[in-house]
Amino acid sequence: MPQSLAKNLIHLVFSTKNRAPILIDDIRSPLHAYTATVFKNLNSPTLAINSVEDHIHILFMLHRTIPLSKAVEDIKKSSSKWLKTQSPALTTFSWQTGYGAFSVSESNVDAVKRYIANQADHHRKVSFQDELRSFLTKHHITFDERYLWD
Repeated sequence: MPQSLAKNLIHLVFSTKNRAPILIDDIRSPLHAYTATVFKNLNSPTLAINSVEDHIHILFMLHRTIPLSKAVEDIKKSSSKWLKTQSPALTTFSWQTGYGAFSVSESNVDAVKRYIANQADHHRKVSFQDELRSFLTKHHITFDERYLWD
């Protein structure tokens, strides 16, 4: 085949450091827009972004030439620097060290978009920790609870 073709749909989830509830309503929409721009600059367009006080969900199409770890590093680093400039309360902001990234089939894109859009309702009943454990279990990812949180 003379060309390389790929469509890698990724549901990315990561938390604020220590799951601090500091992503207030006023900052979320600008954060989503900023994050979408960073992904666009990586040629990895976003399909959905939403967050609650302590974490963010992003559905995006990872460009075939960019390693997932590099995309996540760029997103977290850039958005963290940007957030620190948005409010005196955010000058020490940081994201958690790790992340969860889950492949999404084309047939599930609409369901994942709905799930991401409904984060506020979802987290009235389920904590971030329980949500992440559920994702890891659903995707058959082995984890050690001692090293899951920071």
